[in-house]
Amino acid sequence: MDNKNRESHNARRFVWANGLQNLGDQVVSAKTVLPWAFQAAGVPHFFTALLVPFRESGSMLPQAALTPWVTTHNSRKKLWMLGSIGQAVSAFFIGLIIIVASGWLLGAGVLLTLAALSVFRALCSIAGKDVQGRTISKGTRGQVTGRATAVGGGATLLVGVFLVLTGQLPQWALGVLVVAGSLTWAAATLVFRDIAEPVTEEDQAPPAANWWQDTWQLYTGDRRFRQFVNVRSLLLVSALSTTFIVTLAQRNGDTLLGGLGSFLLASGVASLIGGRISGVFSDKSSRNVMASGAAVASVVLVLIVAADATLPAAVNQWLLPAGFFVVTLAHTAIRVARKTYVADMAEGDQRTHYVGAANTMMGVMLLVVGGISALIALAGPSVALLFLALVGAVGVWRARQLEDVSG
Repeated sequence: MDNKNRESHNARRFVWANGLQNLGDQVVSAKTVLPWAFQAAGVPHFFTALLVPFRESGSMLPQAALTPWVTTHNSRKKLWMLGSIGQAVSAFFIGLIIIVASGWLLGAGVLLTLAALSVFRALCSIAGKDVQGRTISKGTRGQVTGRATAVGGGATLLVGVFLVLTGQLPQWALGVLVVAGSLTWAAATLVFRDIAEPVTEEDQAPPAANWWQDTWQLYTGDRRFRQFVNVRSLLLVSALSTTFIVTLAQRNGDTLLGGLGSFLLASGVASLIGGRISGVFSDKSSRNVMASGAAVASVVLVLIVAADATLPAAVNQWLLPAGFFVVTLAHTAIRVARKTYVADMAEGDQRTHYVGAANTMMGVMLLVVGGISALIALAGPSVALLFLALVGAVGVWRARQLEDVSG
């Protein structure tokens, strides 16, 4: 197999494996499905509030600690497969807990297994960027990432349509849905196994003794890396705002399509449309895609707050789901662009260190920004949305100042 055919072969498997993982992320989502299951099972709101922090920061914080261990392995593909199998097992137990438990026991059990899933997700994140860098040429990585996002979005769209047609699901059915979602990671493992990864035969360096010190030194000593982490922190506007949009929608009554299905539909369509388009543009300038996504999200958040304050509930029942969709679309673009940016910013093990350190720093930033927005939300979801819009506006300005490493 020549190099061109090998890269095409690897790209197809990378797209389908990561697309299946993206579908699993949507079905076992801490922003939609799991809160819906908690509400159906009478889980205290305390546990619901911890879902997104556990899911997001849990998949980021361990990455710098895992990176030295990852770099001791010649084959990063095998580590990705290990992470995918771990997520499949964790998701299976989450679904089982939803089926058999209720109340605080369900909440505590799901949070613990969600934390385990997030750690395995962190392993996939580190190893996946390295496999992509080894097997796919610079200039096409954004398109591959975007196509994988679109594949996951298309499948999520079908799940959303099914839920809209079936209506309100009982608790046990939500658990079965999550168990079915665990199979997507199992399938992804089988697909990823067939990637032809070039593996070095050189002895790998032993793990670093102090991973946090190394992470901090990288942040303080590498100007380009520090600027990327700072900008990425400001781009949390799209990640943290959707929960507050859902809260406003619930306050205005039933949404356009009603229930869980409408939000999965919005997420699926956003991934399907935004994945491929943002992938193409990210290969030209991932910096500009990040800035544009943050600008769109910030403007839409301000418009959502204005609509909620001035328009009748009957109108907002249409506008708020539409706003949720646009912000999710912007988040999809930002997510694809930042993955492309960090993959293009370095080569070899340096890329692995960048990915692990950046995500660990982001886990800390997520807890800080999320905690501040949670405190501000005590004054109401609209105030929190305006705060996040302001953060996003600063992110647009800072993203424009990043070095353009793609293209």
